[in-house]
Amino acid sequence: MKIRKVPMRKCIITNERFPKKELIRVVRTPENEVVVDLTGKKNGRGAYLRKDKAVFELARSKNLLARHLECEVPETVYDELDSLL
Repeated sequence: MKIRKVPMRKCIITNERFPKKELIRVVRTPENEVVVDLTGKKNGRGAYLRKDKAVFELARSKNLLARHLECEVPETVYDELDSLL
């Protein structure tokens, strides 16, 4: 039986690599909306965050999501990330 390769992605806050399923993807869609992508398949520029409250708070305080997605991130996105935990 062939062993499958596990896709790895890097958290933009901690710069650590994790399996894709252990991270949450935030996407800037082609319509310039910022949404949380739980499927990992939405079209657009994505940024990955580790599922950790401290990571979400650091992203909010330093505005790192806006820097990586190159657009303004509404507070509702951060609230949605907090509610996922």
